[in-house]
Amino acid sequence: MSRRRRGNKYDNRSGKVCITLIVLTMLVVMSVQIVEIYRKNQAYIAQENSLTEQLEAETERQEALKEREQYVNSSDYIEDVARSKLGLVYKNEIVFKEKKK
Repeated sequence: MSRRRRGNKYDNRSGKVCITLIVLTMLVVMSVQIVEIYRKNQAYIAQENSLTEQLEAETERQEALKEREQYVNSSDYIEDVARSKLGLVYKNEIVFKEKKK
């Protein structure tokens, strides 16, 4: 009854080698995936910073447009356009023109 199998010693080694190879393969694959995810994360952070800067610039532009809209709707703007483009003046104003030599 004390019979031992001769191949049992070699079966344990090959099993351990297979498990070790599988674990190492999984570690390599996971390492590659971690590096890839890190690179994507850095790209997303850079994109977020860029979009934040664009948002700030557009917000400033929006405020400038609102100020411009208020000026365009004011009587000062109408007077400026009437004077510069149309050459209009008030009735009680005196206009001096340069003589052409």
